[in-house]
Amino acid sequence: MRGLHLFLLLCVSLTVSASGPIKIGVISDLHFLSPRLASESDALSAYESATGRKIGEMHEVLEHVLNGLQLEKIDLLLICGDLTNHGEKESHSDLTERLQSVRQSGIKVAVVPGNHDINIPDAKSYTGAKPVPAEGISESDFVKLYAPFGYGDAFSRDSSSLSYAMTIDETTWLLCLDTSRYGEYTRSSVSGGRILPQTLQWAVDLLRKAREKGVTVLGMMHHGLVEHMPYQALFFSDYLVDGWQQRAATLADEGLRVVFTGHFHSNDITRLISPGGNPIYDVETASLAGFPFAYRIIQLEEGKLSIDTRFVTSIPSNPDLETQSRQRAAELTRKVARNRIRAIGIPLPAETESALTELLVEMHLLHLRGDERPDEALVQAIQNLAGLLDGTAGETDFQLDFPPADNRLVIELEAK
Repeated sequence: MRGLHLFLLLCVSLTVSASGPIKIGVISDLHFLSPRLASESDALSAYESATGRKIGEMHEVLEHVLNGLQLEKIDLLLICGDLTNHGEKESHSDLTERLQSVRQSGIKVAVVPGNHDINIPDAKSYTGAKPVPAEGISESDFVKLYAPFGYGDAFSRDSSSLSYAMTIDETTWLLCLDTSRYGEYTRSSVSGGRILPQTLQWAVDLLRKAREKGVTVLGMMHHGLVEHMPYQALFFSDYLVDGWQQRAATLADEGLRVVFTGHFHSNDITRLISPGGNPIYDVETASLAGFPFAYRIIQLEEGKLSIDTRFVTSIPSNPDLETQSRQRAAELTRKVARNRIRAIGIPLPAETESALTELLVEMHLLHLRGDERPDEALVQAIQNLAGLLDGTAGETDFQLDFPPADNRLVIELEAK
């Protein structure tokens, strides 16, 4: 009889555990480059100068975050693509070795590929005077390497892509959509993304099964599903899946309420309401390869998803990480903004071009961190440009952020 009591007690405790809160960590765009492919050299210096990244700091930040998530005792870690710098075999191998220790601590890990992970024709090693070609991996290699990190736990696989679905607990599934176009790569990777029609149908069928069973589904993909700023589809279409409005509306109408994304390296949450009146939230997490070094900790409990965001602002080797990485991001953004302005082909006085460039720089830096609220630098940039254009402008003329809040939010996962 005593044995029966212990057995019943064990069953009750397991049920409570399984139906209790689920704690999830989310990271994205690691762009991990194996130390075996990056050593002090002219090639590495040139790479770091061009990208604004510091490889040693990136490794240290990743360690800090993974150790912190283990201390948080999360149940599941989601990685939203661009796991490696440029799909190098050594980078994938070293990263999976590190993730294995996370898994061994009792944390499930699930990944999706990004546009920098598979079939990269121009993967490089940076250990000498010049970059030299490095070996990449194929689709089948990716599935084998990441079998312990999602693919081996899948209860359903899409036959047209590397999309899959896995169980989080008995009432929660994870839908992982492969949006990258690595089959089209020739000389380099392709930034744009898509959800194939066959993949969308597979996802719809799965969402309908979930609804029949009363199961909540969380989504994950690399590319954005919903616009995160005004005119993103016009100026930054490569950061959204093709036909994003239709794809988002279809998934929302089938009951998907949240999808975790990356790719744009910004910390932002946005929402779309389908024509049928159903909401879907795109929770984009910034890159761990540069400012603002963000990651998320999420708790799912009683139909509510509570999102909190953390930022790595210092590491032992660089206590001033946040300031220095922000400066590097500003310098890189300045170059890109100036080139894009000139590419439009409209002649501007040098002073006006400079003022517009600085405005774009300040707006982008605020967008990277999320919850964009105009600071003194942005206000000054707006006033400078307005003065040159003989007009008046205020903060509200240059709002970037769509609702809701970006860094702390509670989402109701109401059943359809």
